[in-house]
Amino acid sequence: MIFVRGLTVSLGGRVVLDGVDLCLPRDGVVAVTGPNGSGKTTLGRVLLGLIAPQAGSVTGLAGHRRAAVFQEDRLCEHLDAVANVRLVLPREVPAAVVAGELRALGLTADALTLPVRALSGGQRRRVAIARALLTDATLVVLDEPFTGIDADGRPGVLAWVAEACAGRSVLLVTHDLDDTARLGATVVRLGSGEGTPEQPMSAESAHRSTPAVRSSGSSSGESPVRPA
Repeated sequence: MIFVRGLTVSLGGRVVLDGVDLCLPRDGVVAVTGPNGSGKTTLGRVLLGLIAPQAGSVTGLAGHRRAAVFQEDRLCEHLDAVANVRLVLPREVPAAVVAGELRALGLTADALTLPVRALSGGQRRRVAIARALLTDATLVVLDEPFTGIDADGRPGVLAWVAEACAGRSVLLVTHDLDDTARLGATVVRLGSGEGTPEQPMSAESAHRSTPAVRSSGSSSGESPVRPA
């Protein structure tokens, strides 16, 4: 388990997170929702070690290998999709394995041969998702990962992500409660007062989330690539 206790972060003189308490299980998705500026992305960046809090603690991170899907795709524009993903994988992982996973995410065979700068926003997002979740990371932060993915392709991507998240600690930053339901996530809210996390959501309860943590502020197998 990863425990966040009394986490406080200020950025630019403004308190973004104020005394936040949260726990992430070893195997499960915790979805953080809330208004813009409530500190959702900041919380993920603290877990990734990219921001140091002013107060509070995060325990249980020792030994975790971390990966993320950021709000920006952060791809190497001149490389194709397979090469982008292979940058973060062991050399022995075959290109064909990576290509197969990208096809499962909905990329066409033609798209795999193009530099990612020529791909659509949804295709690029699929590459970013694969790059994070084909690693052996045990802690994954997904910050609005499904932005730009078309409605027709979204269910397939969500199913792939749900399978890939199994056995990991996952923090999902999202505004979409339907996505949290499909991933079986426990939902917490920032910026709406105090409470306790909800249980994993069903499709029927997806729109009944309640405040879960306190916050204030305005505002990246065998297949050898996936852990068992």
